[in-house]
Amino acid sequence: MGLILASASPRRRELMALAGLEFRVCVSDCDESVPDCLSPGEAAVDTARRKAFAVADRFPEDTVIGADTIVVIDGAILGKPKDGRDAASMLRRLSGRTHSVYTGVCVVSGGEAHSFCEKTDVTFYRLTEDEINGYIATGEPADKAGAYGIQGKGSLLVKSISGDYFNVVGLPISVLVRLLIEIGCIK
Repeated sequence: MGLILASASPRRRELMALAGLEFRVCVSDCDESVPDCLSPGEAAVDTARRKAFAVADRFPEDTVIGADTIVVIDGAILGKPKDGRDAASMLRRLSGRTHSVYTGVCVVSGGEAHSFCEKTDVTFYRLTEDEINGYIATGEPADKAGAYGIQGKGSLLVKSISGDYFNVVGLPISVLVRLLIEIGCIK
């Protein structure tokens, strides 16, 4: 029985490795569309559950971790940008304001699901068009919810955070490790 991360995110892999977890990666191919009727936290957990179960169905003897991170401002979910224009629109919307980052996590072990959601508030500096265009030119926003990565050059956009930094990176690792210990998956 092993630990499987059901995610293609290199940042999640890095965080799990930093925590000393031994795991393998098996990317989920589930539908990641978000039902409109769910709150942001529920939406993140719902997608994390679908990712985890899609992989757990193939590896029922293993413990599978699914995660999904979303950025929310004014009640709207900002996913990964479609292109540079979409990234610029998102960054303009976040400029000078506070938004929330939700990461839903689902651990499937022995057929049982254990889920939680972590929320962190992030405040951006007011950004100039040159700053926005310069950041987009780095290519960093392309595969990130809300069009920024706090662990990279996107850190220069962030004025402050309230909550778990690693949640904004994409995985609230300390909460996850405590859950894995609590349910007996690791010691």
